[in-house]
Amino acid sequence: MANRVVVTGLGVVSPTGAGVRDFWDKLCQGQSGIAEITAFDVSNFTVTRGGEIKDFNPVRFLSSTHANNLARTSQLAVAAAQMAKDDANITSFTDKARVGVCIGTTMGNQSVVEDDHDIRINNHPSRVPPPIFAHPEPYISASVSRHLGAEGPSTTIPTACAAGNYAIGQGSEWIQSGLADIVFVGGSDGISRSCFALFHRLGAMAPEICQPFDKNRKGMMVSEGAGVLVLENLETALERGAPIYAELLGYGLACDAHHPTAPHPEGLGAQIAMNNALKDAKVEKEQISYISAHGTGTPANDLTESMALKSVFGSLLDQIPTSSIKSMLGHTMGAASAIEAVSCALSIKHQVLPPTMNYSTPDPECITNVIPNQSIARPVHTVLSNSFAFGGNICSIILGEIANVE
Repeated sequence: MANRVVVTGLGVVSPTGAGVRDFWDKLCQGQSGIAEITAFDVSNFTVTRGGEIKDFNPVRFLSSTHANNLARTSQLAVAAAQMAKDDANITSFTDKARVGVCIGTTMGNQSVVEDDHDIRINNHPSRVPPPIFAHPEPYISASVSRHLGAEGPSTTIPTACAAGNYAIGQGSEWIQSGLADIVFVGGSDGISRSCFALFHRLGAMAPEICQPFDKNRKGMMVSEGAGVLVLENLETALERGAPIYAELLGYGLACDAHHPTAPHPEGLGAQIAMNNALKDAKVEKEQISYISAHGTGTPANDLTESMALKSVFGSLLDQIPTSSIKSMLGHTMGAASAIEAVSCALSIKHQVLPPTMNYSTPDPECITNVIPNQSIARPVHTVLSNSFAFGGNICSIILGEIANVE
């Protein structure tokens, strides 16, 4: 029988707040992290707003020397991992070789290249970007492993906007198979001019606010952040008296490969991933008490996600409250589903559902049981969280209350 996997620690750095308490309080209050971008020059863009972490200081978590050798995405990942370790009440590891790290990302440490370009173009010889060895994506998870002293499996998953959930799924498999007892999983992406330019060129960004599932939605907001969860073998967690937020019941993957950037018109991959997650978790559709939607706020994504949800849940969908916290955070790319998983675990712990902000006019073609503009207290037993990415990469996870513990 496979080992049961539980969530024992949470760490988050986001435009709305850093640390579990600050993040959760502001999320439930509906506070937005969207503002004018200051990390790079946006004067040549028609959209100038996004989700930027304004007060992040990596030296709080790393020595100044080590921090200077890391690019922003790695810095955010290390910070979130340290928060998660502290939250899980882990002071040391019994066996470092059985502690793994799996982090997802979209842009990786792209800031290394962008900073180097700026220095060359603007002739700033006194400015020194992080060394080029900090650029490769595997260095993100390697930096976390080094910081934590974890000596188990360590990998970075680059499946774009679904990467956080992919990492959660991979980490759970390591625990279920007996390869690891503890795995730090999640996603991280620093703000990127390249990413901002990409979505601007696609015409996918809203000028002011993100309005998932609203009839008047205009697009998504490019953002940054990191979310890390401590996954642990239930037996190990109980032995050390660890706090347990939730159980990771299962996950499902799909890749419909419909188009490099556009979703499948009927949400085929999303349907497959959700059904696979339900099967893996051994959960019936009727048991889902909340859906954390991918909900980017783009016309195409929200429509196809709605179609997929209607196909999977049918008339049950009208009874399941749904929200998208991207309405407050923006789209944090590879960190998005990891941060949303943190939110889902907190929803189970506190029995509260975060809102979809900026929702005023229902779209009859989209889901309509959207939690509008204010968090609600409600029994939360089992949660489905969706994440979709370019190329049709999709992953859904299911978290639930811990049960049947003797």
